[in-house]
Formats: sequence, C-alpha cells, structure tokens
Amino acid sequence: MRHLRSLLPDELKLLMAERGEPAYRAAQIFSWCSRGVSHYDQMTNLPQELRQWLAEQFILTEPRILCRQVSAKDGTVKYLFGLYDGHAVESVLMQYEHGRSLCISSQVGCRMGCRFCASTVGGLVRNLEAGELLDQMLFAAQDSGRRIDSLVLMGIGEPFDNYDNVVRFFRLVGHSDGVGLGLRHISVSTCGLVPEIDRFAGEGLPITLSISLHAPNNALRDEMMPINRRHSVEEVVAAGHRYAERTGRRVYFEYVMIAGQNDGEREARALGALLKGNLCHVNLIPLNPVRDKAQKSSDRTAIARFQRVLCACGVRSTVRRRLGEDIEAACGQLRRSEIELGFWEDDRPDGATEEP
Repeated sequence: MRHLRSLLPDELKLLMAERGEPAYRAAQIFSWCSRGVSHYDQMTNLPQELRQWLAEQFILTEPRILCRQVSAKDGTVKYLFGLYDGHAVESVLMQYEHGRSLCISSQVGCRMGCRFCASTVGGLVRNLEAGELLDQMLFAAQDSGRRIDSLVLMGIGEPFDNYDNVVRFFRLVGHSDGVGLGLRHISVSTCGLVPEIDRFAGEGLPITLSISLHAPNNALRDEMMPINRRHSVEEVVAAGHRYAERTGRRVYFEYVMIAGQNDGEREARALGALLKGNLCHVNLIPLNPVRDKAQKSSDRTAIARFQRVLCACGVRSTVRRRLGEDIEAACGQLRRSEIELGFWEDDRPDGATEEP
C-alpha cells in the first residue's frame, strides 16, 4: 500500500477519473493531505464511499512522537517519530535568525558507512516514501505550533540513495496547491553519489545542493567515507562544479572538523587548492561526538586556523553554529539510543510488525 500523501495532484486526477469521480475530488484530497489530516473521516467534504475506498487502498498515518527533546541551551527540538511499521526516524527543529529550519530524514538507517556518523550504525532498513518525508514537516509544525521556514535533508539516510522518493517530495512540498514552500528554501545533502548529482542538476528544481566532503584527498576520504572508493574526491568536486554551472546555484561543501584527523594546516591548504575557482562555499562543522566512536571535535583554535587558510586560498567558509548539543541533535543518535532500549518491542503501534 502506498502512502496517500505521496501522490501528486495529476496522479490523484487520474485516480479519480478511473473511478468516475469528478475532477475536483483530486484537489480536495490533495488539500487535506497537505494540511496534515491523519484519518479519512476528517475529509468531511468527501463521500463516505470514497473515503472507505481510499482507506482500503492507501496508508494515511500520523507519525507517533516516541520522544521529544528540547535543548535548554537554544530551544532546538529533536523528534523521534514512530512510523506505521514500527521503525523510527529523527527530525530536528532549529531556530536561526532567518527563521525556523527543520532537518528531516530520508531513510530508516543508512548504508553509506561513514565512520563518524551515528545514522549508519545498523545499516539501511528501508527507504521512506515521499509522504513520510512530508509527514515529518507537517507534524513537527503541528506539534511545535511553529511555521517551518526552511528544510534541510540532512537527517538519517542518504537522500540520493532514495532518489525518486526525495525528488517526488520536493515536488509535493513546493506545489502551490499544497504546502507551497519555496524550493529555494530547501537544501539536500549527499555524501557524493556522482550520477545522482548530475541527474538532479537536470530536474529543474532550484534547490541548494550540499556535498559532504570531509577530506581533501582520497587516502583520507577512503578511510572516513567508504563511498569515496566508488566516487573519488576529484569526481565529487567536479560533479559539484557541473551542478553549479548548470543551475547557477552555489554548491556547499560540508566539512566535519575532527581533531587530529582532517583539521591540520596541510589539509586546509589541500582543500583550498581543490576548491579554488569553484562556485562554492565550505561549511566547517564541529563534530558531534557519537558514543562508541573515538573521534573528537576540533577545538576553536584549530577551526579558526583552518578557516584562515581557506580564506587565503580564496575559498569562502562558515563555521556552522552547533545547535542542540545537550540533546544529541546529531543525526541518528536518538534513534540509536531508543533502539538499544528496545522501544519498538514494547511500544510498537497496534498492528505494526518489526519488518516493513
């Protein structure tokens, strides 16, 4: 069964035509889905027979808030959403000067295997449907009572490993008859899936692309990110350059700062030489520590030194503000903690099974 919130208006129109329903029913259904209803009986302007048929054909759920953590330092809110099949994903609501930004997940787990990331512990369980990505936005907004001004797909999972569902989500959330969020207010992060970066450049979507680089050479990136054995540093940077040329949009390279591993002056000079002349910006990210992993964040002195070297090379950079540190707001940490506690053995939604 597909998630009803995954369907685009044109698909709903075809569906209604096949049933002999008037075309305006499609607009009604899409409107209800975009408003975050979670039960078919809430669609009060639809005939009971149509509501019953939809219930038999499609999933329409409200993700359960299994855990909500609020940072005492900066008000960041971290959600652990329970899905219809008993699995869970995280979303993080952050407050910036420009508004509220929600970081959402694209998969349950991840198979990319980055050495410093909690999301990849346990591997990939399944992809999220487009409607499940939309659920995270709708129900975080409902729970918080706050408008979501921007989205980042940097939560659990590799978005381009779930390419079709992620692109469908962008078209859903940006549709003028639905949520209507401006696509220029959305960022998507990839660890460097080169064919998908090139494919995405042709989608015609004005979305900001962030590439998780984290190392300036292949030897170090091979050690940190197994994906580099498939797509080298040079190939990834070249794909980012092609994206910028084709779309006219600046590409952001993410660089997590790990003490004694990738934060030295030599690495900074190599990164500056690698990126010089590209339409890009570097986000320097202090590492969020992950339990059972030995890496530690670079200190302020090392990060400032690194940034000065990049500036001397003509490469612009920003040190990302660390939010939600006291609630382990980094991707995957809350889900991992709850798995270890066995939450879905005792608190699984009625009728859900452990496997999708």
